[in-house]
Amino acid sequence: MKFNELGLNPSLLEAIEHMGFHTATPIQQRAIPRILENCDLIACAQTGTGKTAAFILPILHKITGKEDSSINTLVLVPTRELANQIDQEIQGLSYFVSVGSMALYGGGSGKDWDEQKAMLKEGMDIVVATPGKLLSHIAQGYIDFSKLNHLVLDEADKMLDMGFMDDILRIIGELPKERQTLMFSATMPHKIRELAKKILTKPEEITLEVSKPAAGVKQSVCFVYDNQKVPLIAQVLAERKEYNSIIIFTSSKSKVNEIVYSLKKSGFSAHGVSSNLQQDQREEILRGFRSKRIRIVVATDVMARGIDIKEINLVINYDTPFDAEDYVHRVGRTARANTKGEAITLVNEKDMRKLVQIERLIETEIPRLPLPEILGGGPEFKIAPKQNNRTFRKKPFSQKK
Repeated sequence: MKFNELGLNPSLLEAIEHMGFHTATPIQQRAIPRILENCDLIACAQTGTGKTAAFILPILHKITGKEDSSINTLVLVPTRELANQIDQEIQGLSYFVSVGSMALYGGGSGKDWDEQKAMLKEGMDIVVATPGKLLSHIAQGYIDFSKLNHLVLDEADKMLDMGFMDDILRIIGELPKERQTLMFSATMPHKIRELAKKILTKPEEITLEVSKPAAGVKQSVCFVYDNQKVPLIAQVLAERKEYNSIIIFTSSKSKVNEIVYSLKKSGFSAHGVSSNLQQDQREEILRGFRSKRIRIVVATDVMARGIDIKEINLVINYDTPFDAEDYVHRVGRTARANTKGEAITLVNEKDMRKLVQIERLIETEIPRLPLPEILGGGPEFKIAPKQNNRTFRKKPFSQKK
């Protein structure tokens, strides 16, 4: 379906064409008409499906020509990186319409606070905010939400995983009850449905199946002990000197600096993206990564939200993703737009059951990458049944009925 079939404002269509987009993605095709009809919506769609435009375009359509400066739309997100990314996309899509937006997040200076305060007091059409920072401004009493028409929760699952449930409910308590509420989430666990029951009214529901990794991704797994992970990564990087854009995912921010330090000791220039850095430092790293001045970035899933960079050559999962769907999200960072890419997942003896869940989700067995002899032997692939302590070797998919 073409964007010009969705009933959008001609000025928006001009901006879309200017950005090089012509055909709407599945989530855009299904969400935009419902949002234009003012329905509440709960949508399950993973990163990279075009969901930001799916909610921004119909909102921009509805508020184009708005005559006052009141806050019309609030978008809540889990991280400052995602807040910046959405704000930038709003600015691109609203290039030919008179709509203003701002990103609101922590980590700035006192000057940043004063500038944010002035803009909020004056009013802004669309505010994209992290919950904690927004609550700090709400507590000062100068934000007027009385004319708010739209509330969007993006990456709702991650916000709840980060412990923002109470903050979200406090913010919603400050908003008009008569509003359109849109919830977007990559996964749909029970706690998301419980939140939806509390804040949405007779919502329409859209669920897109988790897509499989792109055909251009060369996937592999390697069975390793934890002390073999960095030496293996160092060898992989040395053998792929032509790769100029590499992201290494880890499960916790405490490991980011450890991995960066270990890689630097091995002779590789790596940069970590974590909440321990000042905002301007993090933005500088991401700018360097986008421009290929920085070759290797180490990040958690949460910190990587908002890293929307094409042509990533290699994704390395230092830790096996806890959720099978997160594997698809991580691997989806490479081989975008019909390019080629590689994804290597390191699996220790504790994470083998996670690998089985990943392979079931993507309906294929991921090729095994042999551990270099110089690193010694790795763990044998076996998983313990949940009901007892016995172990068994996993059969290849070809042997399963």
